[in-house]
Amino acid sequence: MKAEPTVLISGAGIGGTTLAYWLARRGFRPTVVERAAGLRSSGNPVDVRGPAVSVADRMGAMPRLREAATQVTAMSFVNASGRQVGRVNMRALQQASGSREVEVTRTDLAAILYEASRDSAEVMFGDTMTALSQDGDGVDVTFDKAAPRRFDLVIGADGLHSTTRRLAFGPESEFVRHMGLYVATMQLDGPADNQRDVVLHNAPGRLASVHPVHGRALAAFIFRHPEVRGFNHRDLAQHKRILTDAYAGDGWRVPELLDQVRATDDLWFDSVSQVRLDSWAEGRVALLGDAASSVSLFGDGSTLAMAGAYTLAEELAATPADPRSAFARYEAQHRTLVDPRQGNVATAAAMMVPATRAGIAARNLASRFWPAAAAASWVRNRLTPSRELTPATVWPPPRLTAREVKGVRA
Repeated sequence: MKAEPTVLISGAGIGGTTLAYWLARRGFRPTVVERAAGLRSSGNPVDVRGPAVSVADRMGAMPRLREAATQVTAMSFVNASGRQVGRVNMRALQQASGSREVEVTRTDLAAILYEASRDSAEVMFGDTMTALSQDGDGVDVTFDKAAPRRFDLVIGADGLHSTTRRLAFGPESEFVRHMGLYVATMQLDGPADNQRDVVLHNAPGRLASVHPVHGRALAAFIFRHPEVRGFNHRDLAQHKRILTDAYAGDGWRVPELLDQVRATDDLWFDSVSQVRLDSWAEGRVALLGDAASSVSLFGDGSTLAMAGAYTLAEELAATPADPRSAFARYEAQHRTLVDPRQGNVATAAAMMVPATRAGIAARNLASRFWPAAAAASWVRNRLTPSRELTPATVWPPPRLTAREVKGVRA
């Protein structure tokens, strides 16, 4: 390979911008291609935690991320009339664990990482790959708009519906598994009523919530639903129809929120899905983040994308003349973070979107009467991926330690 190997990164999101930053600092020449005309991302709140905090620190991005933090301190569960029936003190959980995590919107995270990395790479907005052809020395890439080019390596950081994966590995249907839920988010016209609590309302198999974000509000919907035949992740009219049908007749603020759904042109909607591949690399093409191993809505996708990008850049720098070995080491190391999280979807869904009224009641009971750290630990340890929350699952409460009683009451 050349002294300054060229790398095409598909996707200017969380993983792609982080990878561009670190590759440039390890002697590579990255180019990023992004289908959108500019930065575009859902407004979903995401956590930067664990290994991603260290990566962001080294990029000099943590001060900006802390400025952009949502400042949410709790989750409040309300019934159909709006009365609070449960609450989890998230700040107490964070303090009890000694966590340095920060919650930001995915839009803010993407923008801050792009700002940190924008001088590290050539960026091609408004374009996408249409064909890949590789040999032992490089990859020939055809673009929708730009002239064809040749790169030493191609990395797909282009999400759940990855173009790179489709071109180099095969059709999406071979690797993407619907997890029985759909999710939608949108910005609301006015501010949240409560600027510190995420307010959530459940009906069996459905959750609607309002999340405060910098004086404004974000609505989110998560609901259980079989896979929709002919689902198109770019069809806004289809998304509105699925969502309004699923929540028809629900209480709390749902009718008002659905009115805003019908009126908006900016609704983010997709299936909650997992991606599983036997290998994340095919010759000189490799996958990163959700393109390789989407762990679904509940699985720290942004954190894992940042950690994976750093690991991939380090392994490529260790053996720049042998990318296949670097890809294998990256995958072996990063799977130790990804694989455990891919088994946690049903447990998280049971907590956030209980399928039954008994499950909703049990979750509310746990959140109201236990110290927050004890409740989280107890539910996590009691549930297996196949079990639904029931009153028997969460009662009686655990025997609390003195430290739990003293410091972390919800």
